[in-house]
Amino acid sequence: MISRKWWTALWLAILTLAGVALAATKSASSHARQFEFSYEVRIPQLPPEAKSLRMWVPLPRSDAYQSIHGLTVSSPVAYNRGRDAEYGNEYLYLEVPASARSGGPIELKVRFRVDRREHLVPLDSPPARASGGETREAVPLSRYLSPDHLVPTDGIIAQLSRQQTQGLKTPLEKARAIYNYVVTTVRYDKSGEGWGHGDAIWACTAKRGNCTDFHSLFIAMMRVAGIPARFEIGFPLPPDQREGNIPGYHCWAEFYLEPYGWIPVDASEAWKHPEKRDYFFGGHDADRVLFTMGRDIRLQPAQQGDPLNYFVYPYAEVDGAQFTKLEQKFSFRDLID
Repeated sequence: MISRKWWTALWLAILTLAGVALAATKSASSHARQFEFSYEVRIPQLPPEAKSLRMWVPLPRSDAYQSIHGLTVSSPVAYNRGRDAEYGNEYLYLEVPASARSGGPIELKVRFRVDRREHLVPLDSPPARASGGETREAVPLSRYLSPDHLVPTDGIIAQLSRQQTQGLKTPLEKARAIYNYVVTTVRYDKSGEGWGHGDAIWACTAKRGNCTDFHSLFIAMMRVAGIPARFEIGFPLPPDQREGNIPGYHCWAEFYLEPYGWIPVDASEAWKHPEKRDYFFGGHDADRVLFTMGRDIRLQPAQQGDPLNYFVYPYAEVDGAQFTKLEQKFSFRDLID
């Protein structure tokens, strides 16, 4: 006859194994996230003398690590979908006539579902096959070696990049040295003015800023080192919340090396979470949604102002001049526990 003590030990063992299995399931699920996202824009009452308002609203993009489904647009004004010629970013384009503005503020809402997956490149075990000298996208790698308006590849940036990579032989060693320099030298600090423009020289000299400043310096130094690097921007999701409002954008970077392909980097998150420094050199978690990529963006129909420094918030012009009084709200809701 089996004793009560034996049955107690058996049940404890079963419960322990179940706990391990549940923990493993939760760990696996943290590598992917499914959620609904809401992007809302409000156009306030314009001055009565305003003759025309044009607005461009960025849309999310699908790629190997993110799938967009069921996108819907609610707008009292007709709109078209556009795409910029250089990077392929998609957006809504609206022309708001005077008659539509007479009723007061105009509200536009974009909603969609996102299946987001972790992007992790194991750098200690290169793929057996190279992926070729060009990406599968329309943008040639040479574009990601060229400067942008606020991401120069000469002067102090060139000197700094060469200094930090001196004596290193492989592109991966150079990339890691540049990443380490940015994470250890620049601090995440949004006090005062100057931060947030993604000005690589400002980040280099002030040694502080937000995610745009971290990654602009990283990208500029990488391009000097002959390593293609690109800028991506979207929104972060709190890893410990299932729904809520999102106060603002987040950006990150990728660089290209054979035989790995595009390798993810998040230098500003590595600064915030030093224990994850190794992870964010080669990894992007699923707690984000990508909208657009690139800098100095030219829209179609063309804006009359300068190319956009980056494109994550709506951009509008009133009678040909940039209009900065748009109101926006971003929120999310997880679909799976």
